Amino acid sequence: MDRTCNRCGGAVEAAEARQYLGEVLCEDCYLEAMSPIRTCDPWAVHTARSLKNIPGGHALTPTQQQLYDLVQEKHQVSFPEAAGALGLKEADLRREFAVLRHMELLRACKQDDRILITRF
Repeated sequence: MDRTCNRCGGAVEAAEARQYLGEVLCEDCYLEAMSPIRTCDPWAVHTARSLKNIPGGHALTPTQQQLYDLVQEKHQVSFPEAAGALGLKEADLRREFAVLRHMELLRACKQDDRILITRF
């Protein structure tokens, strides 16, 4: 008997369902719940800074490069707008953004009631 993931609404086979804080989750949502995105992580920033001086230490993934290029072009962009432009779920975009934030390439700022991604 299939179940439905409480977070994404996707179908989950009973054998694949994971329990987390009273919710039935698919594997992807379970992994996100167990490993939340941390954009303000001092240790990650320290590690990224340490890699700056190593040749090839800051190789971006294609998705990270696309996000960086998008912000470079538009100067600032909201998370939903960037996710739409790159064809990503907003949660996936936030995970990519966190890496770029740790590298001190991009940052987020609040403008009125919106949070915008901009260059560091």
